[in-house]
Amino acid sequence: MIDLRSDTVTRPTEELWDAMYKAPVGDDVFREDPGLNALEDEISSLFGKEAGVFVPSGTMGNQIGLKVHTQPADEVIIDEFAHIYHSEGAAGGLISGIQLRPLAGIRGVLSTNQVKNAIRSRNDWDPCTRVVALENTSNMGGGSCYAIDTIRDLYHLTRDHHLALHMDGARIWNASVATGTELKEYGAFCDTISVCFSKGLGAPVGSMLLGSNKQMRLARRYRKILGGGMRQAGMLAAAASYAVHHHFDKLPEDHRKAKKLAETIAESSFFEIQPEQVETNIVLFRVVRGTVAEALDWFASQNVAMIPFGDNTIRATFHFQITEDDLDHALRAVESYNGI
Repeated sequence: MIDLRSDTVTRPTEELWDAMYKAPVGDDVFREDPGLNALEDEISSLFGKEAGVFVPSGTMGNQIGLKVHTQPADEVIIDEFAHIYHSEGAAGGLISGIQLRPLAGIRGVLSTNQVKNAIRSRNDWDPCTRVVALENTSNMGGGSCYAIDTIRDLYHLTRDHHLALHMDGARIWNASVATGTELKEYGAFCDTISVCFSKGLGAPVGSMLLGSNKQMRLARRYRKILGGGMRQAGMLAAAASYAVHHHFDKLPEDHRKAKKLAETIAESSFFEIQPEQVETNIVLFRVVRGTVAEALDWFASQNVAMIPFGDNTIRATFHFQITEDDLDHALRAVESYNGI
């Protein structure tokens, strides 16, 4: 089966397994795991941040990121399609007692004016705006990217209003490759960033929250409270490190293949897509003749797996284990689809 359901479905390569097997380990809660300590130092340095805290998942990274910036009854400005809003189980309300204020951005990307107009007055009866949260790339926006100029403008806006800027950078590696933005530029204009190793980079598990030393000391405590304090986690650190060093450079190929699929889909009368909007490894397309269920069943019969993604929409996501032959097979499946 050619698995285009997500970039989280990759399996460890033999080389990655070997790196995990040989990893030095120690107790991370005691700060004694050398591999994990080294990974936190390396990734925080890549983004120009003072410190990092390794966490099991992107959701935990995001939720701890919000918690270090907020108090109960605070409000977070966010796009209506953001992962934090849609796919993290209302955790912000449960864990931090905060309210999310979703705005209708363009393909998951907010403008500076939108955010400016959503910042609350400091009346006793208003929620207290405390954080602006961005997602880069936007999953439900079809892998769309923030321009660094927009991030910079939003950062300066948050400074003017004494707010924090958090970035859900689960696929920030893809954004960096697609836009040519250095990772340190993102770090310079975000207070905290959550990055994933288990999506485009292909590690089996793990994310990291990045920020200042003070923020990460607090984040480490919250991680322990939430059950994320791990022991001999050096094996996971080795997998993440291997993925950064050996899979990061493969992302342009994922983007190229996604664009090729989009261009082929655009030629079909059964589907609708704007190929120029495919910026990274995610392809969203609408079924305009027939149903999503029918289309997915037919693609599955052709050994191509995708997923439903909203109203009349299908998502296909590329990763480094999709070969050129796999792409050709998927293209032929699209070309031969006749709505049956």
